[in-house]
Amino acid sequence: MTPSDILAEAKNDAAQIVADRHYLHTHPETGFDLNMTREYVKNVLTEIGYEPVPCGKSGFTVLAGGKKPGKVFLIRADMDALPIQEEADVEFASENGKMHACGHDMHTSMLLEAARILKKHEDEIEGTVKLMFQPAEEIFEGSHDMIEAGLLKNPDVDAALMIHVMAGMPFASGTAIVCDGGVSAPAADYFTIKIQGKGCHGSMPNAGIDPITAAAHIITALQEIHARELALSDEAVLTFGSIHAGNAGNVIPDSAELCGTIRTYDEDVRNYIKERMTAIATGIAAAFRSEAFVSFGSGCPTLVNDSDLSACTVKYIRELNGAQSAFTAGQLSAMSSQGGKKAPKTAGSEDFAYVSHEVPSIMIALAAGNPEQGYCYPQHHPKVKFDENALPVGSAIYAYTAMRWLSEHQE
Repeated sequence: MTPSDILAEAKNDAAQIVADRHYLHTHPETGFDLNMTREYVKNVLTEIGYEPVPCGKSGFTVLAGGKKPGKVFLIRADMDALPIQEEADVEFASENGKMHACGHDMHTSMLLEAARILKKHEDEIEGTVKLMFQPAEEIFEGSHDMIEAGLLKNPDVDAALMIHVMAGMPFASGTAIVCDGGVSAPAADYFTIKIQGKGCHGSMPNAGIDPITAAAHIITALQEIHARELALSDEAVLTFGSIHAGNAGNVIPDSAELCGTIRTYDEDVRNYIKERMTAIATGIAAAFRSEAFVSFGSGCPTLVNDSDLSACTVKYIRELNGAQSAFTAGQLSAMSSQGGKKAPKTAGSEDFAYVSHEVPSIMIALAAGNPEQGYCYPQHHPKVKFDENALPVGSAIYAYTAMRWLSEHQE
């Protein structure tokens, strides 16, 4: 096996990768409800020669290699879409009110091609590659669910890798940006604050307890956590995305509900904000004679990258696709700084973070659409499009990085 062989095989299969992607894109499904998606992916894997093993509510894994002793390397693709009505100008657009607006159809089709490549080279794999097909990434529940179901066991995983395609990046499609060691994506938490008051006629506010007034003061007060309780270096965002209360302009309602999200790069800061949110909200509600109930829903921790795996991954991708095909986030930041700008961290969270807290892991951003070529909309936008020229490169990165790492890390 040579790097050029792997890349050539992926490019020769480009039409098949695109066909897989078009089917998945046309039939998007969300959360854990991935019936058509799972059936399609499992059928493809079975035709290749694998035996898919269920893992969690609707995820599954397959194993490649295992004929030679060695470690276990995991490569992951997420399969779920978003509840967005597609507006992208593509012939294979979804019409069911859901959309692969984050590129998970790209990830899944690339991992299917990696499965083909790994099967062809199975006798050469010095250890085992575990392929992870994951549901429910968009709601931050799929990865944790699969881990709880034994994802990282039988055989035990030694290292893991994920790829995320990125539209609107000013790089040639297929260029890889490999995260440096440390945190690359923030923790995410969703919260709900319910304020319980006492409804009454709007003309007699003294007869009730206004939850809207309490809600307004809570919204304002919680911004003070960031403004007055966190240090300059404690990067965090607290956002309210919805407010619901009442149905008529002349009625004070019984209750009000606030919903939002928190993003943090540090677990201690994350915990502190959640503690202070609860204390402030309940305290203010009490001051206005109401009660506040703060709850935190699905979320995920920070995504932590392994320094050694980061260095190895950059080296492997350059072996595969040339010296200018891969950069670390730090290298790009240094180049941006020379121009007077500092490259920002990603603000989007990623539930592969759960895997990264269990085994050495790495996240790769794969350029899949340059704005100058018409790919100007970002992820999660109803008009976002992805450059399919990135598909063979991503497939080859999945397969080659796994095989190369295993060969270089023999026990």
